[in-house]
Amino acid sequence: MEDLTGRRLVVVTGASSGIGLAAAVDLACRGDQVVLVGRDPARLQAAGDRVREAAGERPELFRADFAVLDDVRRLAEKLRAAYDRIDVLVNNAGAIVLQPITTVDGFELSIQANHLAPFLLSNLLRDRIGRTVVTASGAHRSGALDPDDLNAPLRRYRPMTAYGTSKQANILFAAEAARRWPEVRAHSFHPGVVRTRFANDSRLVALGMRLLPFRSPEKGAETLVWLVNSDPARLVDGGYYYDRRLRRPLRKAADPQLAARLWTASAKAVGIDE
Repeated sequence: MEDLTGRRLVVVTGASSGIGLAAAVDLACRGDQVVLVGRDPARLQAAGDRVREAAGERPELFRADFAVLDDVRRLAEKLRAAYDRIDVLVNNAGAIVLQPITTVDGFELSIQANHLAPFLLSNLLRDRIGRTVVTASGAHRSGALDPDDLNAPLRRYRPMTAYGTSKQANILFAAEAARRWPEVRAHSFHPGVVRTRFANDSRLVALGMRLLPFRSPEKGAETLVWLVNSDPARLVDGGYYYDRRLRRPLRKAADPQLAARLWTASAKAVGIDE
């Protein structure tokens, strides 16, 4: 894989474990300066140790809980103070939420942690970033996004519907960012079904990991790393990728009008101007 830009600064959210940590290790070993963002201080420190052991350089660590939008705002302030330029922002943080939970900001936890928080962070860093890569999912097919009611999943809560809705939002966000921000390259990708910490919270997921061909985090991170390293001229701006190939998401995740409505609703929800 050709590195076209030399040593870059890459901020990876959700970097304490799973796909984010695997990507951070890979990128650091390729010579990039990686910055890790995570929620849990102990796991974030352990992730930093792992990157240092693999690449010989300890990354900078920033703690933020995406269930709290003020944490995201503080994170953006710290990143802006630390770096004049962020070559790539990897919006990878996310979770499957097994019970209906409303955040302190008043939103269903999946849509906030997986979409509204990275949407806010990206907007606050827009003038600093050159590229953003968003971890989406083929689970967008179970999404039922209504921009006029972002808390709709809280009624008759189903974890995979809520998760799928947030992943539908990820794909729409990347596509709309590409339309609105021509100076920022934006892409989303499906990592495959990856063995992650979700199993720690769900016996059903843990059982599935024993029965189904789940991918390792390293395998799941391959397309992410490829998107970070690829020549932008060879990629479709706003495109959705799987296994290093451009894919077409379901229509509900490829509707420009829905994407524009989501952007407007998201901006209002997090309190920023469009």
